[in-house]
Amino acid sequence: MTRRVALVTGGVGELGRSICRRLARNGCRVVAVDINVGREGDESASWQREMATAGLEVTLVQGDVTDFDSCEAVVRDIERGIGPVDILVNCAGITRDATLRKMDKAKWDAVLTTNLDSVFNMTRQVIDGMTERGWGRVVNISSLNGEKGQFGQTNYSAAKAGMHGFTMALAQEVARRGVTVNTVSPGYMDTRMVRAVREDVLAGIIAQIPIGRLAKTDEIAAMVAFLASDDGAYVTGANMSVNGGQHMH
Repeated sequence: MTRRVALVTGGVGELGRSICRRLARNGCRVVAVDINVGREGDESASWQREMATAGLEVTLVQGDVTDFDSCEAVVRDIERGIGPVDILVNCAGITRDATLRKMDKAKWDAVLTTNLDSVFNMTRQVIDGMTERGWGRVVNISSLNGEKGQFGQTNYSAAKAGMHGFTMALAQEVARRGVTVNTVSPGYMDTRMVRAVREDVLAGIIAQIPIGRLAKTDEIAAMVAFLASDDGAYVTGANMSVNGGQHMH
């Protein structure tokens, strides 16, 4: 993977950072795209300095994955400044939870646009170059709840399930051109958001996980790195469930 250019959307989030770190350690030139880069309260610059101190190459770029033109501009600038994108990890995502009876259209649109439309918006910019060069990797970060559904998450579950439908269709279109397309569906991860859940609720979640703990974001990143490598060349159209056995199928 030495010198491959890897673009990670949502790269400033906790999972995104772990993915960026892992790919950089594997020799990739990593670009983290996030809408919050450069905004007030953004911690990404200090994180970038930490990566540089560790000898890891990560470039931060501000971009809006819900906007097709913004994605086009981001990829154009990366190609001019760093090189063609070899690896795309679609990791950007949000939640706006509510039961369907209480869900307004704004919550539905926000989640579908950020979590699903973004996959088209960004992948469309890089797929032609990948097929023309005869090598490419697209990894879509879905979710356990896209596989089994979740109370209060019709929008999120629909978007995350849709990501894997996109994966399977595109994988068939580009398989003979040296490009693989896969999904990774994490279970509950040890992140600030999950740790903020009420203690008894969190204990109930962990009790449902056969392995008996939350996932480390680095464990999800390791699966992404495998799929992005030459070792993962024979895996395409797959959904890799990394959920500690919480949902088996």
